[in-house]
Amino acid sequence: MSTKKIITLLFLIFYAATSSAQDKFTLSGTIMDANTNETLIGVNVVIPQLKVGVTTNEYGFYSITLPQGIHIVQISSLGYKIMEESIDLNQNSKKNFILYSNETALKEVIVNSNKTTIDIKKPEMSVNKLSISAIKKMPVVLGEVDVIKSLLLLPGVTNAGEGASGFNVRGGGADQNLILLDEATIFNSSHVFGFFSVFNPDAIKDLKLYKGGIPARYGGRASSVLDIYQKDGSSKGFHVNGGIGLISSRILAEGPIVKDRGSFLIGGRSSYAHLFLKLSEKQKDNAAYFYDLNTKLSYKLNENNNLYLSSYFGRDVFSLNKSFTNIYGNSTLNLRWNHLFSDKLFSNLSLIYSDYYYGLDLDFVGFKWDSGIKNYNVKYDFKNYISDKFKLNYGANAIYYEFNPGTIKPSNADSGINFDQLDKKYAFEPALYLNADHDLSNKIAVSYGIRYSLFYRLGQSTVNIYENNNPVLFDSDLQIYEKATPIGTKYFGKNKTIKTYSNFEPRFSFAYQINDDQSIKTSYNRMVQYLQLISNTSSPTPLDIWTPSDEFIKPQIADQVALGYFRNFKDGEYSFEVETYYKVVKNRLDYIDGANLIANKAIEQIILNGQLRSYGLELMLRKNEGRLNGWISYTLSKSEQQTPGRTATESGINNGAWYNSVYDKLHNVAVTSAYNLNDKWSFGANFALQTGQPATFPNGRYEYLGIVVPSYGLRNENRLPTYHHLDISATLTPEKNKDRNWKGEWVFSIYNLYNRKNAASINFRQNVDSGNNEAVKTSIFGIVPAVSYNFKF
Repeated sequence: MSTKKIITLLFLIFYAATSSAQDKFTLSGTIMDANTNETLIGVNVVIPQLKVGVTTNEYGFYSITLPQGIHIVQISSLGYKIMEESIDLNQNSKKNFILYSNETALKEVIVNSNKTTIDIKKPEMSVNKLSISAIKKMPVVLGEVDVIKSLLLLPGVTNAGEGASGFNVRGGGADQNLILLDEATIFNSSHVFGFFSVFNPDAIKDLKLYKGGIPARYGGRASSVLDIYQKDGSSKGFHVNGGIGLISSRILAEGPIVKDRGSFLIGGRSSYAHLFLKLSEKQKDNAAYFYDLNTKLSYKLNENNNLYLSSYFGRDVFSLNKSFTNIYGNSTLNLRWNHLFSDKLFSNLSLIYSDYYYGLDLDFVGFKWDSGIKNYNVKYDFKNYISDKFKLNYGANAIYYEFNPGTIKPSNADSGINFDQLDKKYAFEPALYLNADHDLSNKIAVSYGIRYSLFYRLGQSTVNIYENNNPVLFDSDLQIYEKATPIGTKYFGKNKTIKTYSNFEPRFSFAYQINDDQSIKTSYNRMVQYLQLISNTSSPTPLDIWTPSDEFIKPQIADQVALGYFRNFKDGEYSFEVETYYKVVKNRLDYIDGANLIANKAIEQIILNGQLRSYGLELMLRKNEGRLNGWISYTLSKSEQQTPGRTATESGINNGAWYNSVYDKLHNVAVTSAYNLNDKWSFGANFALQTGQPATFPNGRYEYLGIVVPSYGLRNENRLPTYHHLDISATLTPEKNKDRNWKGEWVFSIYNLYNRKNAASINFRQNVDSGNNEAVKTSIFGIVPAVSYNFKF
């Protein structure tokens, strides 16, 4: 098709979408919480008689174009009282709404407004939303509310076991998840090596997990997007809330800078279990703790302009006898400007800084080691509400990266260690995107778009040169891969580009509404990931190193298709969804046997580009209202990796055959429930079961020079035992809360109620007496009771 025909076709589509706007007017505004003036995300604004509606964006803004006349506007959001208002629309109008939370609503209204029914008409699929109130009621280990752990109860989401950090989505790696906090990238989402997440639940307003059908505004990761927004802070009055637990406490304060116009929010958490170690003479020099700080300033300049400044800072400290100290954590800063060009055009400009730091102080050998990754991001996003049936999202962003793979320096002058800096790496990743939401008819809605991304691996680096451009050699006699020796080096200066990549990333979603209660949806998306995590563990660790794509490390390219059926039952009391998906990822890294990743100056010598594929079926049945609510989810899935030989003479890894990826979990069952007995007592329970983690166990042994050496079979052909546990909780809300400003609640929980000894790992060793190899299982948790006290005033 010629360029002229394409332009003509686009014009006709745009004309069809906008021509019906004659004799119509636009209703727009912001929806806020009545108690705090907090803007609300994802609120439904519906005109029932016209069967049209819209949802508020990430800043609480909505815009809808309607025929002239009197309309009943219905406003609803999870956890808020439903409200209706009659609007006489005879010109473009701005109308702000305030919603009252369930705490101020009557009991009967609470039940009706807590529905989390599926949006049947919207083409959005493979997306899960969780309210913070629901997350806080889930029983968790040691009583610490955890956003990441709550995601593991969703279909298609697993982890690497107890005490493991990160999460895996639809058979992908934890490094393939884009995690955003107020638009800033979080590179490591865990505290205390995976026991807790970095997100303070008191500071979070909204979170959404995209497993597929990912909108074009997101890019940079191959598997999923976890988008989290912090609260803005109350501009109506001063409030404090927090919690006191067995190993950590948290507190958050918010209030007006200028009443009804500007607000602040500051929240902090800290663990203190390490203080008890000081009581022991043997443990007084050991420590393991974390702390973090969330802050935000919001200011409304006028009706059309708002400013936001938000930040996060977190650190983990682990120390053994002052001879080994490990410090790591994230830092972010985001300055945002919301501008309303018109009642149909909303924009957001963001300047974002993100930093992940990892440091080691090894006093017993006399050196310090620092590493990390920084990025600087500029984003400009627009949302254009062209008509009630056609909306456009478009924008651009540009990210500059600085990678520090390692700085080694002496801890004291007498250590004998010389300063050594592994080559820092730099990269630049700009992108443009365009996405349209289009209601083609009363039954058919589509979302389609494209993202165009580029990646420049920049200079200030020395690059190895290899014979035949091949850094990994294959020994056909021994059937093993080995490092190639560089034949030279080349230095690229500051203004030089080492390697350039560019990719189109199409996105498409489709929904067909069978009737008011059921629909069929399908989606396709391509995602490109230019950053690679250098790690050969099943879950991320603080030591993991990020590196950019270059001549030898190619970007991961993921293509995913999904098909689903969605239904609401009994006037929304129940909802059911089933999805099937298939995903292929090109250029997924794998490592040659015996690969050494730590402080490696030539990482290209130990890696090979392979591919990953995953497919599965997800089911979820949810009870949305009543005293008892919750859901049951089940996932049947497969995740496999392949690294074939590059030539006919190479065997590849695992003889070139497909093998289980470390994220493969054939079965994954999760049940979560909450029961409100009365105003005083409520109860919660979670049950999780998933197939054991793939692993490689010895399948034999041989003796060499009097030493028994185990031999291993094919990669990941074995598994850890099946993982499962049951957790329960009870929340006591004192009756005197009703008559005072100070409100508190006691939360009692038991993690792993029936004391399941789940295997975190299985190691093999030689028995001292018999000389035989034996397996040793490591379990982290037995029964863990906990109690915490939450308060607000």
